[in-house]
Amino acid sequence: MSMTIHKELPNPAALKAQFPLSEKIRQIKAARDAEIAAVFRGESDKFLVIIGPCSADNEDAVCEYAGRLARVNEQVKDRLILIPRIYTNKPRTTGEGYKGMLHQPAPDKAPDLLGGIIAIRKMHMRAIEETGLTCADEMLYPENRSYLDDLLSYEAIGARSVENQQHRLTASGMDIPVGMKNPTSGDLAVMMNSIRAAQTAHNFIYRGCDVTTTGNPLAHAILRGGVDKYGTNIPNYHFEDLTRLCALYAESGLQNPACIVDANHSNSGKKFREQVRIVSEVLHSRAHNDGVRALVKGVMVESYLVEGAQKISDHMVRGQSITDPCLGWEDTEKLLCMIADRV
Repeated sequence: MSMTIHKELPNPAALKAQFPLSEKIRQIKAARDAEIAAVFRGESDKFLVIIGPCSADNEDAVCEYAGRLARVNEQVKDRLILIPRIYTNKPRTTGEGYKGMLHQPAPDKAPDLLGGIIAIRKMHMRAIEETGLTCADEMLYPENRSYLDDLLSYEAIGARSVENQQHRLTASGMDIPVGMKNPTSGDLAVMMNSIRAAQTAHNFIYRGCDVTTTGNPLAHAILRGGVDKYGTNIPNYHFEDLTRLCALYAESGLQNPACIVDANHSNSGKKFREQVRIVSEVLHSRAHNDGVRALVKGVMVESYLVEGAQKISDHMVRGQSITDPCLGWEDTEKLLCMIADRV
């Protein structure tokens, strides 16, 4: 094949042995997993807010952000469950650009995959240890999730991955909630088929092994908007979209009907300040209709310490996104308080 092999990377078991979890982390994760799963099973009416930077690019800044979230979580934990977004892999539409800490633990330096898998594991461990909050990541590469599967409490499958067979099969073997985004086309049938596949048992090859999964009853929908053939954004967070999804779930026979609304991406047209208005509209729709209230379990928001975005350089602003622009902390804190007041 036309490729150069640089080095053999450690398998997940070896990396976990090198960087094992403390008993404190194990207990935090077990409690958080149960609390979050109860929302998707309809046993808890707490509202989920999956929130954080578009991409995790700096351990210190990410952990400071998670620490701020933890302080807010203490104030709202009777109504909300805050799940920090610590996204360590980034899909790139053209294949170019920053691909996340897995590839580049230092964004301004050359790729280093061994350094990357160590960096992302250490960052997730530190975030839990310091804040008591387990986090969310994107399953961009199904086989790579094994480096973090003992740390995460939520995973998302992106719009470009949701039709991929290996993503669907791997999701069927996960024991935490997994959100299946609608594809970039906005086609909800594709998303619903992905949820069905993830909720079904499968036999397939995973990391060189013959495996059989049990199916994941916590697989659910994420609405992130779409783009038509002319490149125009088509939001899908409006009341009519949510009631349509209610109807699709009613026809489907799927377990644990649930939806997370992604307030950015094609729902906002990447106009990051619009996320506040979009979340407000989603909360209004929930208050207006009991079916929508039962279906919409939470929102996903892109936010960081400093609002906006910046290019990778040798003089970057700490805590400002280097991929999509994000809300800053001041607006984030106000948004979280608003959500807590209205759920």
